[in-house]
Formats: sequence, structure tokens, C-alpha cells
Amino acid sequence: MTPMQLRFGRALPWRRCFSSTAPRGQIKDITELPDRIHPAYQETRHNDLLALQWPSPPRNVLLTKKDRAPDVTESVVEYAKHIHSTYPSVSLIFEPHVANELHEAFSFPIYTTPKERDVATALYRKKVDLTCTLGGDGTILHASSLFATSKRVPPILSFSMGTLGFLGEWKFKEYKRAFREVYMSGAGAGYGSTLLGDNEDAKAPQNSVSTPTTTDHPDSSPTTTPNGWSAIRGKSMGPTRGARVLLRNRLRVGVYAADGSPLTPSPTTTTSPSGAVYAMNEVIIHRGRDTHLAVVEVSVGGRFLTEAVADGMIISTPTGSTAYSLSAGGSIVHPLVSSLLLTPICPRSLSFRPLVLPAHAPITLRLSEKNRGREVEVSVDGVRRSQGVGVGMEVRVWGEEIRDGEGKWMGGVPSVVRGGGGADGGPGGEDHWVGGLNGLLKFNYPFGEDG
Repeated sequence: MTPMQLRFGRALPWRRCFSSTAPRGQIKDITELPDRIHPAYQETRHNDLLALQWPSPPRNVLLTKKDRAPDVTESVVEYAKHIHSTYPSVSLIFEPHVANELHEAFSFPIYTTPKERDVATALYRKKVDLTCTLGGDGTILHASSLFATSKRVPPILSFSMGTLGFLGEWKFKEYKRAFREVYMSGAGAGYGSTLLGDNEDAKAPQNSVSTPTTTDHPDSSPTTTPNGWSAIRGKSMGPTRGARVLLRNRLRVGVYAADGSPLTPSPTTTTSPSGAVYAMNEVIIHRGRDTHLAVVEVSVGGRFLTEAVADGMIISTPTGSTAYSLSAGGSIVHPLVSSLLLTPICPRSLSFRPLVLPAHAPITLRLSEKNRGREVEVSVDGVRRSQGVGVGMEVRVWGEEIRDGEGKWMGGVPSVVRGGGGADGGPGGEDHWVGGLNGLLKFNYPFGEDG
């Protein structure tokens, strides 16, 4: 007998013991997922924030996170497990390096793209319904850059877990409520149970949810009644209480040769079908390592404005007005003000002040023949273009059209924000921006005082 059998004073039947471990997560190809569902955005009574309306429940969710931040990584794992257990019809997508890092933490498969940026960008554009970011403002910009060649960016739900977090309004502890509001936005009052109200710990039953059948063309409507919502318990937003969305305007950027022919506008080799690239924050030209100031001819609306002698020039959106442009002395502009900001970087003339221009006014920056340096660097949302702009070449910038010919909202970066106190968002729907100025940027903060 074995020592264990002798210990109990009798012979025991032989048994083989097996260890019990969670199955290792599997990484699948994003091409296995159904094509993207395009939501609609409806105006509210106060015409400041829009209401998110899904034609059927979102199915493919991209999670992006701040790199080299263990606390954020733990939160991503917690968040992903919650989504999988509570919304089993949702598939989770990660960038390749994140998928390789995290897949063993999950007992369910996750999805990713090839590492080649061109291929990945095209697949994100085709497959992603909703993007969730966990990190700071840089993480949000990175997520937006994944759709820099797409005219229609998926809604972005951002959790502030970075250094500043001016753009990310939601706290991570609110993730259950926040995701439920976005997921259920557009569901009719008959879907889900309202008995649980705002209980953030409500859990869905663990039975499987059949995937709704839809036609995924942007201009199409679902061909059958979606049934993914019917299996989700918790708060149903109802047709008039969709999640609130702030459409952040982008810039449309093009780089042109001295003869006027268009060049690849993207900071990488990626181009959109229309050949355009979009920026959420800003476009910058800078003298870089060159010891000489750049001489830039500035035109607005096709008319010559001035010849700038400076370290560089910034053209930013209202969202980007609190980034590099602010550090260079530019104005702070509310994200709902449709405009472009033209800000010089360390100009030689003290009378060259920043300008706020209409969003529809095209701006052209042309490197003058007077330049002693023969090339300047160009970056889009912090990503430097592989090739600079030489003498005679131009950077042309336009404000993005966020409505189509029929008046439908379709452009910009749809950022999910909190609504106001009223049932439809209320006039206080933008208090988070004012609070950010005061609490994060310390607007008009007095010297030598704690309060």
C-alpha cells in the first residue's frame, strides 16, 4: 500500500488525480467577425450633444490601453471579462501586441489583426463597431489614429486612467454603467428590464445570445428584428434616451508636391480609399533639427495671408486647442465651436498672434523658396511623416465635413460623454468640459494658493 493508504489504516481504491486549470485563451483572426454596424446620431432638443442610436446591438468591440501600465492592464482584463460574461454576443478585439500579452488571462477567444499597419487599419475600418480606451488622452488619440483614413469613426468610450485625462470623462469604476448605456442605446423600451434601474452590478443570464441578423452597409437598415438586447437584464435606455455623444471635429490633411500633384498624406504608408487622412488634434510643420528658422507662406481660403518666420506652425482642431497649440500660446476653444486654429511656434515677429478661423476655410502652408533649410518635418496627431516637406511643397488642411449631403451626422470622432441632468441631456451636458478646465488644467489658478 502507498503511504497515503497506510495512514488511514485501510486500502483505498486506486484513483488518478487531474489538475484543474483554466483553458488557455485563443487568438483568432478578426476576419472571422461580421462586418461593422454603423450607428446613427440624432439631435437632441438642446442641439449640443447627439443621441447614439444603434440599429442592432454592437457585436465587435475594440479595446485599447495605455502601454507599460500594470494597473491599466489589470483593469483591461477585468473589463474584458465583465463584457464577455454579461454580453456574451460581443466579440473583443485587441491590437496584436496587446492580444499576445493578455490572451492567456482569458478563458474565451479574443480577436486581433495582422501586424502590418496597412492591413490592420483596413480591417479596423471594416469590422469595429465600438472602441473603448483605458488610459490617458494619448490613448484616445492613438485609438482615433487607427481610423485616420476612415470617414466614419466608431463611437469611442474612454476611461480616464492616464496622467491628465482631459478628454476621457468616465472613471473606470463606472465601467459597468458606462458600457451598458452605450450597448443599450437605441434599444426600444421593450428590451431589457427596467426593474433593476441604475443598479451597476446587474448581471445578465449566462445563456447564449443569438447574433442579430443585419445588413451592414452604412446606408442600410437591419433586415430582421435584433434580438441581442432581449437577453440583457438591466437598464433599458429607451428610444428617447440614447447615450450622449460629442462629435469632435477632425482636420482633413493633404500634402502636395511643388507642381501641385497630391502625395501620400498619411504619416505612414496607409491611405484611405479617398486618399485623405484625418487628424483629431493637430497638424504640425517644424524645422526639426535644422538650425535655421522655417519660412512658411500662409494662405487662408486661397488668399495669401502672411509669410511666417518661425520654428513652425500648428493647425489644430478645438479638441487640439488644449494640447500643443495651448503650450504655444493658442486660444482654448470649446469642442462644439466649429473652427480651425492657426498657431505659430516661436515666431520671430512678436506681432504674429494665433488666429481662430472658420472650419470651412482651407489653410495652405507652403515652404518658401527663401528657406535656408531645404525641408521641414510634418506630423499628424504626433506621428511624424516618414518624409518631410521640401521647398515649394504644400500642406493643405480643411475642416472635416461632419454631415453628408442629406444632413445626416457621419463625420468627426463620436466621443461618448455623460448627459446633463435632464431626461434628454439637458443644458448642462457640457459641464465636464468646464470641470476639466478648472480641475485638470487649473484654469486661472492663482499663484501661491492651495485653493
